Amino acid sequence: MAHLHLEPGEPLHVLVPSRAIGAAVEALSPRVRAHRVDAADGPPAGEAAQAQVWVPRSNGAALPGHDFFAALPRLRVVQLLTAGAENFAGRLPEGVVLCNARGAHTPSTAEWVVTAVLASLRGIPFFVGEQAVGRWSFGTHGSLVGANVLVVGAGDIGREIGRMLAGFDVRLTYVARTARDGVRSTADLPELLPDADVVVLVVPVTSETRGMVDADFLGAMKDGALLVNAARGVVVDTDALLAELSSGRLRAALDVTDPEPLPVGHPLWSAPGVLITPHVGGAVPATNERAAAAVTDQIARVLDGRPLGNVVGDY
Repeated sequence: MAHLHLEPGEPLHVLVPSRAIGAAVEALSPRVRAHRVDAADGPPAGEAAQAQVWVPRSNGAALPGHDFFAALPRLRVVQLLTAGAENFAGRLPEGVVLCNARGAHTPSTAEWVVTAVLASLRGIPFFVGEQAVGRWSFGTHGSLVGANVLVVGAGDIGREIGRMLAGFDVRLTYVARTARDGVRSTADLPELLPDADVVVLVVPVTSETRGMVDADFLGAMKDGALLVNAARGVVVDTDALLAELSSGRLRAALDVTDPEPLPVGHPLWSAPGVLITPHVGGAVPATNERAAAAVTDQIARVLDGRPLGNVVGDY
């Protein structure tokens, strides 16, 4: 188990992205000293350079250059405010442990998935467009009740999606890299995709998941099926998805895209049958509170000599 060992009475210096998080960690103990630092401003200096823990900002957080880490010889932990860790995993200096904010975005992302599925199946984007021009366009669209839903990703978010969908009497199947009780293997996808009415993506970005939703994956989905991406844009081959959307064979609801942000004029904006939101699945007021709680919990673990939580393995 990973630890950050402190000598008795040793100060714990933490680089934080906001005053609020700084105040929260300093409230834990007089030993904690928070320094508000943004990697975009350059390497830390003074007492901040003694930091053992760095909390990057969540909005657009990216790996800084070598100079930033060279200025932090005592850095041992990078604590993210997000669950996604692909920008940092496997790329930190030797001896630095990466931890994420697993669970902070779970309820809101699952809620977005349910919202997007319901809106897409019931034709809400179409009706919003008709309302904008004052047109009463009666029509029958799909339904979530009784649908066959395939959730690719069986972690916290996938499980919360299943809990929220339970009231719709869906037939739910989980898929993950490794088969286990109640979870099918990704090797079974060719067998499972043709029967799915809705395919939800909530996988982390790894070497195995980048581009996993390619022409073959999409081609195996049934006509009229809905693809929902709440993972990362790079999980889906954009050109392959555009081909299926343009033909009208599949539909999609996307909170993430590749590229992201989606540029003005990109063909995804005007593709038929697609609902796009600008990576807002986790963006609700309570998410910031849950992410901050992940940081304070981690700092409390360090102060108490307990193992670090939410350690991210190699991607």
